Amino acid sequence: MDCGMKHQIISHSYVEDESMMDMGSANYGCLHYQRRCKIRAPCCNEIFDCRHCHNDAKNSIDVDPLERHDIPRHEIKRVICSLCNTEQDVQQTCINCGTCMGKYYCSKCKFFDDDESKNQYHCDKCRICRTGGKENYFHCDRCGCCYSNLLESHICVERAMHHNCPVCFEYLFDTTRDVTALPCGHTIHLDCVKEMERHCQYSCPVCSKSYCDMTLIWEKLDQEVASIPMPEMYQNKMVWILCNDCGETSEVNFHVVAHKCLNCNSYNTRQTRGGHSLCASRMSEMVS
Repeated sequence: MDCGMKHQIISHSYVEDESMMDMGSANYGCLHYQRRCKIRAPCCNEIFDCRHCHNDAKNSIDVDPLERHDIPRHEIKRVICSLCNTEQDVQQTCINCGTCMGKYYCSKCKFFDDDESKNQYHCDKCRICRTGGKENYFHCDRCGCCYSNLLESHICVERAMHHNCPVCFEYLFDTTRDVTALPCGHTIHLDCVKEMERHCQYSCPVCSKSYCDMTLIWEKLDQEVASIPMPEMYQNKMVWILCNDCGETSEVNFHVVAHKCLNCNSYNTRQTRGGHSLCASRMSEMVS
């Protein structure tokens, strides 16, 4: 089913003539960034292509859990030119060969990137560099992150991006993948939402609210409930339910298929009291 929700990206991923300034621009870097320098990690004093390379290596399953760590990105002080291998203080141009180590350079983040098509910019409030162009984003102080100007509206959730994705558990604030805000205000990777939809999951993993128009699904459930009469002993049985969508409680007739909210007509509900669970075999007898 097409859930009908128009997902909007709210925050792009975290970033950072043939002359010595341009030499080797396409031949250096790593899977994460095109750049002409490496960094010396201040935490372990080892050399890596970028902070992601460091974090991937230092948090792998082969590393002792007590030794795993992320690089303190703002504390990077030394870089190594990829062309002449000169180690030096963080700066955009190599002091030895004059190579530009990154056409985009942020002295605050100690970040280099040759791919300027990302339209990188530094957000002082986020304290990191982001992609997509500063003119296309605004910073929400309560949510504590940058949102796209294309986002028609959003429900503020304090520090909305400062947590792990509820599906894949990757930290969202500086992820390299696109992120979207659900109507409830909770944030999640865009590709994780699409994966949920492939498995017919249309509710927020955090608060359980439906995140798209479920009218057609509720109509189909109406038909299914009507087509499966309950045995006489259960026809007058009442249970209390809580609606995940509107938050209202209702006392409704017990049914083995689903319970409909009397306030908003949603079937995205949970039983709170007044009934008991039926074993699978008994449920099968009832619907047969």
